[in-house]
Amino acid sequence: MTALPDFRPSRWAPLAALLTTSVLLTACGSGDDASGGGSGPAKSGGTLTFAVGSDAGCVDPQQVASNDTIYSVRQIVDSLTDQDPRTGKIVPWLAKSWDISADATTFTFHLRSGVTFSDGSKLTAQVVKDNFDAVPELGALGTLAEGYLSGVKSTTVVDPLTVKVAFKQPNAQFLQATSTHSLGIESSASVKRSPQQKCSDGVVGSGPFVLKQYVQNQSIALDKRTGYDWGSSLWSKKGEAYLDKLVFKVVPEAGVRAGSLQSGQVDAISSVGKANEAALKGGQVTLQSRANPGVVFGLGLNNSRPLLKDAKVRQAILAAVDRKQIADTVFPTGTQPATSVLAHTTPDYTDLSTDLAFDAAKAKSLLDEAGWKDGSDGVRAKDGKKLSLTISWFPNAATNQPALELVQQQLKAVGIDVVLKQLPVTQFATTLQSGDFDVVWANTTRADPDILRSSFSTQLANFYHLPASSLDTALSAQAATTDTAKRRQLVTEAQQLIVRNAYNVPVVELQTQLGVSNKVHDLTFDSGSRIQLHDTWIG
Repeated sequence: MTALPDFRPSRWAPLAALLTTSVLLTACGSGDDASGGGSGPAKSGGTLTFAVGSDAGCVDPQQVASNDTIYSVRQIVDSLTDQDPRTGKIVPWLAKSWDISADATTFTFHLRSGVTFSDGSKLTAQVVKDNFDAVPELGALGTLAEGYLSGVKSTTVVDPLTVKVAFKQPNAQFLQATSTHSLGIESSASVKRSPQQKCSDGVVGSGPFVLKQYVQNQSIALDKRTGYDWGSSLWSKKGEAYLDKLVFKVVPEAGVRAGSLQSGQVDAISSVGKANEAALKGGQVTLQSRANPGVVFGLGLNNSRPLLKDAKVRQAILAAVDRKQIADTVFPTGTQPATSVLAHTTPDYTDLSTDLAFDAAKAKSLLDEAGWKDGSDGVRAKDGKKLSLTISWFPNAATNQPALELVQQQLKAVGIDVVLKQLPVTQFATTLQSGDFDVVWANTTRADPDILRSSFSTQLANFYHLPASSLDTALSAQAATTDTAKRRQLVTEAQQLIVRNAYNVPVVELQTQLGVSNKVHDLTFDSGSRIQLHDTWIG
């Protein structure tokens, strides 16, 4: 069957309203997710300097999962499709059109002609095949891309500009997956390099900017791609980007980032902390915010740990967390406490706020039932062993530590001792892969509910070591149906199983909040609440 760019319109209808209302602009900003408000025509030229809080230690878009680094590397690669952040509709980019079989097992993409990579090589169906064939070899850092292509049977070159991707079973999520940075298309020469080489040296893409220099934990510099002329159909400017250069500086301290923006040393900053909002609102700065779709920030439990194999202990942790206190105390204004394992901006989200209600008495009762007795030091014990857990966390957002310090206090109040263990951002993927953790503080952004399968199916990476259960059935079935009502029902069932079994402890919806100088115009969020800088200009 010939597919329209959005082949599940009824499924996206509720999302359109959610995404539109989730964009929160304050201070001097106006309009939907764009910064700047000055008059006059857009101007070409100039350098945008952007301060971010961390560096993922990798500049390959297919391997990067941390927003602070995605902001830069997203500008290097184009994707087959794009996703409208307001409606959820999938629209053309490198693919001018596509066909999807009636059972959603085969996706055929018709590529634009004349697209080249920054090394001069041409975009062809063979290049797309090379990219998709290589994804399973990415290893620990490529789990998002690997998940999107799980179950692939073959990628076939139909003709020089037509490529067909076939799956072993229906795969309703794949069209949206082709809009993500994780499946951004790289040149064949880049694909042939090892994942480690791509991480350290970068890749050749067809995007509007080219990697100029990467200094780990310091900066990422990009130059405008001369001759670029195949942007997303969502972009307003045709041809090359406005800006000549992009510089992303790693500035870990939130207060220093805010001060740099106020003084004009940088033009934009990531992860504006609650403590810095008031100071920034009074100056020539726009605070620009949007809730991230996907799996919310929460406690990723290693369900194979002896303490956490007990459902009552997991459920006690879930009941002991006061989500509203954490959201209101630590996070930027407008941040919502988690009401499901999915953020409310995700398609087929279900409100499970009743299941996630703070109830310290319930938590204590569950621990009593599990045999954990009060200790003289306030920490429960059983069979001579204290009820103690270590939460591993990574400094890729200023809110992580204060949020976890509140979690630590809340769990201590019901008798659970929590040790906080900070690890380098570069160790996030390897920590998950090793399984050497009790709990990790994490989220995963994606504007499709199949992120639940990527995160929690025991048939995939299963980083959280869930036991095989009916959750697997629901997750596999939602990926296999094109019936919108049936998929919604299955995604709801999956959310309920995750929350009610406390396989994961949702805490707060991640809200991306940027601080942007008023001289910067049209800096916009994409559907994943990251940024797209092709249309951005300074004046």
